[in-house]
Amino acid sequence: MPYMEIEKGVNLYYEDKGEGKPVIFIHGVWMTSRFFHKQIPYFSENYRTIAVDLRSHGKSPDVSYGNTVATYAQDLNVFIDKLGLKDVTLDGWSMGAFVIWEYLHQFGGSNLKATVIVDELASDFKWPDFEIGAFDLHSLAGMMQGIQTDQEGLLRGFLPLMFKEDLSEEELAWMLEETMKIPSSIAGAILFDQSVIDCRPYLSEIDVPTLLCFGREEKLIPVAAGEHLHQEIKGSTLEIFEESCHCPFLEEPERFNQVVDAFIQSLELH
Repeated sequence: MPYMEIEKGVNLYYEDKGEGKPVIFIHGVWMTSRFFHKQIPYFSENYRTIAVDLRSHGKSPDVSYGNTVATYAQDLNVFIDKLGLKDVTLDGWSMGAFVIWEYLHQFGGSNLKATVIVDELASDFKWPDFEIGAFDLHSLAGMMQGIQTDQEGLLRGFLPLMFKEDLSEEELAWMLEETMKIPSSIAGAILFDQSVIDCRPYLSEIDVPTLLCFGREEKLIPVAAGEHLHQEIKGSTLEIFEESCHCPFLEEPERFNQVVDAFIQSLELH
């Protein structure tokens, strides 16, 4: 199990399989690299396929500081630099999209080949001029309280909302196991930060080829979020997954893998 030291006291767990142009999968808040278990075998046949556990998530050791999207982006920059990666495709799901946008804002896209954004808003917060946000102050406060008082109970209610169809007990069990690895204190800190970050000012700066993957089911994120990003990010491609909610890579894995693969391959022709 490889770990990388990002700075003293901060180590990231990652899986690294295959050879070729690198593709890095970045998970959502509280989630882990295990959620990409249906992507790693497929992409590692033709790409160097990497899935990383962000600071304090999954198998990465807990760190009581730096649990912000901005710091996660800095961690990602060190991670890419230490592995000596070039022409990277970043695939960010949910909060992972914020990490990508913050990375682009801080470091630019010169080292990137493309980005894949999976089911995320430009901001999760319902700002006065952004009504499609996922959280208002009341709902965010409820989530913050729930993660402190009954982490497992909150996750049991939240995880099924990510899927169009009901989860089996087996599916819910492994997802609970993964998402319970993050201590409630850290879970609350990063939930707040990722919920109020507003990446709208960054979108017009993006000049990296971008694929937007959104589920049709709107339990968490509306399709309007993808349409907004498609309008704001020049040259982006929007793909709707009709049988998915928040996790098309798990709900329609074969189609998701093929769509992302075809997108990356199309860039080789230009």
